[in-house]
Amino acid sequence: MADQFDVIESGRRGHRRWIGLVVVAVLVAVPVVGLVVSREPEAPPPRAAVPEPIRSMRTLSNAPNALYPKPRVKGDDEIVRVVFPDGRRGEVRYPAGLELDRLGVRPFRGVWIDGAYRRLTAPYGGEAEVSKGGPPIRSLTSNVQLWPRQPGSGAYGQVLLFAFGPWRMALYDRFDGLTFEQRMAAAERLRGRVTKDGYLVLSGGGPVRLAEPGDVAQGDPVGPQLWFGSVVGDMVAVIPLPGCAKGSQVPEMMERGRRPARAACHDGVQVAATGGREFVERAVKEIRITLK
Repeated sequence: MADQFDVIESGRRGHRRWIGLVVVAVLVAVPVVGLVVSREPEAPPPRAAVPEPIRSMRTLSNAPNALYPKPRVKGDDEIVRVVFPDGRRGEVRYPAGLELDRLGVRPFRGVWIDGAYRRLTAPYGGEAEVSKGGPPIRSLTSNVQLWPRQPGSGAYGQVLLFAFGPWRMALYDRFDGLTFEQRMAAAERLRGRVTKDGYLVLSGGGPVRLAEPGDVAQGDPVGPQLWFGSVVGDMVAVIPLPGCAKGSQVPEMMERGRRPARAACHDGVQVAATGGREFVERAVKEIRITLK
């Protein structure tokens, strides 16, 4: 019986053998061609798209929110003319080595809004210190914006930021928060004017009452004050405080960390200082203020 695969070999044997060799050659050539092609350099990857700048990003100045008064020299001391946030004028005399004029001076004043006490301060870093580069929540008036609560701000809540000429004043709210009506009252009734020599004078009205010399809140004097420097370095607060005792208490704002802090009274004005030990000792002992 013929083998079942004989049919494949039937016919012209030479012709079929040639076809078989061609098939084998093709099968061998395909992988070789693939190998050669694979060694050709790969096409460069497509260029990554260059991101466009974020158009909504705010450009803010990092200049300190402070005034640098020009002192006059008298012996070993320097004297700067000042204006407190209630409009009262005075002179601050200090040893030239303390360089208060180079620290920069800022206003502070407490405020009651419908009986709710809040701090009104000039943040040393200006708007950038409040915004941290982000956007405000909303504008309340043409010169007042509401900003989110700052990280690590403890018991403080959202911030009302006021623009009075070059000055930025921040009203730090509490966790419980002022009502919308109270915030609008503060935005509309709290006013500021800048004197010819660059100081800020504040005024209120209606449900907005600004603290006066001698007023105390939460154990601290909150009347009109001037702050030289900031709590991250050497700092002095000059606070008109009628009847203050020689052993007056250091304001809470001065007691940051474990840095030296002291306070003393001279002729109805409290001088509180924090920073380097030698700076603090000289400041509370030798700074004198004359009120006009």
